[in-house]
Amino acid sequence: MSERTSTNRAFAPESETTEDRPRDTRARIQEIALRLFTEQGYEATSLREIAEALGVTKAALYYHFRTKEDIVAGMVADRVAFLDELIEWAREQPKSMESRREIVRRYADWLHGGRHHQVMRFMERNQTALKDHPLMGQTRLKMLTLLRLFTDSSDPLTVQLKRSLALFAMHAVWFLLPEGDANEAERNEASLKVALELIDAADG
Repeated sequence: MSERTSTNRAFAPESETTEDRPRDTRARIQEIALRLFTEQGYEATSLREIAEALGVTKAALYYHFRTKEDIVAGMVADRVAFLDELIEWAREQPKSMESRREIVRRYADWLHGGRHHQVMRFMERNQTALKDHPLMGQTRLKMLTLLRLFTDSSDPLTVQLKRSLALFAMHAVWFLLPEGDANEAERNEASLKVALELIDAADG
């Protein structure tokens, strides 16, 4: 049996005999797709290329994801679920500096865990291609809802801006600093530090 045949069977439905196997396979597909979408561009990457990078047939890939849009939906769904949870928590809190600092910490913990910052980088680099994807609009609405809970329209514009930038600072560190200037831990630490400083400055 060839290596390709063996790999394909690992992705086929009949081989997925444990509860975790489909989830692991889907995660691997998303990992490879995320890398290719970021490096080559979403529109320039085909399902065939993703299958080839995984070492499986296109038919095996179809068992888990029928389209590229389905792959993106799977990656973004986790972000939407997290934002829903954070928004629900924030609605129950007073609009205080400590609450805002806690929102920033929770956002940082989520963003810096797993591959979430990589998903954000992919979305940033493919904004035009993804602008009509239904989950992109949903994600933007969730962020706007969180920002409305994060600040108040009666606050001075400078205060609103500082509080809003606190969240975006945690994304900016991955886009503004050239690769190799800092490792992941250093970027995470710096972005959280700046975000909290913006909160303190807005309420100072």
